[in-house]
Amino acid sequence: MRSMSGGTSATRRAAIAAADVVLVLAGALVAQAASGLGWHALSDAQRGAIALQCVLTVALLPRYLRTVRGGVAVQGGAHALTHTLVAVVCASVLTVAGTMWIMNRSGTVTTRWIVRTVLAGDAALLLGRAALLALALTRGDPRARQRRVAIVGATAYGRVAIERMQLAPNGPFAAACVFDDDAQAAAGGIGGVPVIDDWDTLRDLIRGGSIDEVWLTLPMSHEWRIQRIVRELRDEFVELRLLPDVRQMAIVDRSATDVLGMPAINLATTPRAAPELWAKFAFDRLFAFGVLIPLLPLLTLLAIAVKLSSPGPVLFRQRRKGVDGREFDILKFRTMRVHRAQPGVLRQASRNDSRITRVGAFLRRTSLDELPQFFNVLFGQMSVVGPRPHAIEHDDLYRQLIDCYMYRYRVRPGITGWAQVNGYRGETRKVEAMAARVKFDLFYMQNWSFWFDIKIILLTVVRGFIGRNAF
Repeated sequence: MRSMSGGTSATRRAAIAAADVVLVLAGALVAQAASGLGWHALSDAQRGAIALQCVLTVALLPRYLRTVRGGVAVQGGAHALTHTLVAVVCASVLTVAGTMWIMNRSGTVTTRWIVRTVLAGDAALLLGRAALLALALTRGDPRARQRRVAIVGATAYGRVAIERMQLAPNGPFAAACVFDDDAQAAAGGIGGVPVIDDWDTLRDLIRGGSIDEVWLTLPMSHEWRIQRIVRELRDEFVELRLLPDVRQMAIVDRSATDVLGMPAINLATTPRAAPELWAKFAFDRLFAFGVLIPLLPLLTLLAIAVKLSSPGPVLFRQRRKGVDGREFDILKFRTMRVHRAQPGVLRQASRNDSRITRVGAFLRRTSLDELPQFFNVLFGQMSVVGPRPHAIEHDDLYRQLIDCYMYRYRVRPGITGWAQVNGYRGETRKVEAMAARVKFDLFYMQNWSFWFDIKIILLTVVRGFIGRNAF
């Protein structure tokens, strides 16, 4: 579960993001000054290009803000700086691509100006990040500044909290003890952590400086006990946190948030923040353009081949659910002969299906029939990477058989996905096969990042187009 101290970490992320923007702007100003001009001499188009670089920098770098946490370097210095460099390069490439259309509208935005300004901003950003990382690496052993935690409640979730801390021995927290006034629970230690059952002992540890934080890992049904502990410790100078166990209720996101000044835990919400989704949306559009433009000759040839293979339209349209359940027409090259389907019944394509044409069989084996879906991406109906949308008839069936099945539609469906590159594609004859797909889709949603998308795209290119289940 994510840290419940969301306010401090959010403030730190915002501060570092603001510093990144300042560094990019400083680099751009230096580039302008080197050419004998100032900020006032910039045209609106040039300012828009610089703003785009700032937005993309903030959108693509947040994951690597974790390289420095609380003044402690938690990854190797070279490793962290390498990831930052890759993120900066990606932001630069997208900035250049996003400003190419401006060059056709304004003579002030030239290729030379773009390269000079982008490189200056990147150099300033990398120097600033390197300085921050160097400062963190010189601050000594991170274990010397760990927060010592007392876990209240010898519960299963308390054991999970202890295991998480022990898996990160150089992390910001270390388990000091477990407090539980149940004599049976106090009979032995938990994971090598001593268990105490006396309030006076707990207070002495707190007042002696041996405990910095107290975490309540009790079930939410123990409200009376939680209130009692809060009362007992109200006069102690210690951080007191409640970690409710919502693992069986929360579907994907279990982060804490603030709603109208009231603390809330997300149980079933759209994952990820809006800025991250905007960055994904922008990448999808640019990637779709980058695929469709050079492939237009191939698309034309495939359309002609489909038209000649059998009577009927070139494109096959089928209603699918998109983000938040909004329906749209998914586009594919037609691979079957035109036939009359029974209302309300969907027959999946199977091996040696007589309805599939010879051209269609080739398109299915190579996944070339999916190429028109890049137009769905341009229309904003799909993403390049995401859970694959299924036929509405299948949704109506599997939503009753598989837990969290419909949660897949909290994000835009994708042309490819984590399930597909792991071999889960094609016909699903058994419920277990669909359940496995859903499991992979939920894992993708839980662990989404820009780099995870890039990994899936590369895996799709390497092994995802042709598979034994594609027919």
